[in-house]
Amino acid sequence: MQPIIGITANYSSSEKTYCLREAYALAVQKAGGTAIILPPIENEEIIKDYLTVCNGFILSGGGDIDPVYWGQLPQYGLLEINPLRDCFELLLTREILEHKLAVLGICRGCQLLNVSMGGSLVQDINSNLNHEQKAPRDYAFHDIFIDRKSYLANILHNESIRVNSFHHQAIDEVGFKMRAVAYAPDGTVEAIESQETSFALGVQWHPEWLSDEHSDQLFRALVEAAVTAKRTGI
Repeated sequence: MQPIIGITANYSSSEKTYCLREAYALAVQKAGGTAIILPPIENEEIIKDYLTVCNGFILSGGGDIDPVYWGQLPQYGLLEINPLRDCFELLLTREILEHKLAVLGICRGCQLLNVSMGGSLVQDINSNLNHEQKAPRDYAFHDIFIDRKSYLANILHNESIRVNSFHHQAIDEVGFKMRAVAYAPDGTVEAIESQETSFALGVQWHPEWLSDEHSDQLFRALVEAAVTAKRTGI
């Protein structure tokens, strides 16, 4: 049986629906994993069940995180927040990290990894570099520069790649036992990774939309790390 990768879903309180773009599941399947969607829930016992079922996780992209989680008031420029999703994903992420399971955070998911470890975010980026591209989602929009000594560089076999960009928030203070390992030309943090867990990685771009080898390498690395988790258990 292929390793199971749980992907966090978005939640619409007005429509009472869960949703997730298919690109995430297709990327997991291409990498050799089985994707399942995880509906947001506040029940901690069910969240622990998610950990029992899944061998690895993707924290998917989405809207803004409530700044109350890093001790700030909402500032002008903050967009819509989702209280249920925030609560669910923070609880889930802390459980994932505690059990040292494989996790890839994408865009919002990268920011969530940081906040879950006590880090903070820039609520609305002020830069001459456009981080919200007006271009197709599968178009690589700007360069990033990767720490050559990082786990991410080891995965990608590269210290500079081009990525797409769909965010207006970014990592500010890096969380406890996390480190920034990639930057945009304006200094915006583009990736973080855990200093103590073998695969706890956050990327600010959306590799699920890019049809390049670097994106494939990221998802293959996640699935390979999940195989180890499947073998050893929680």
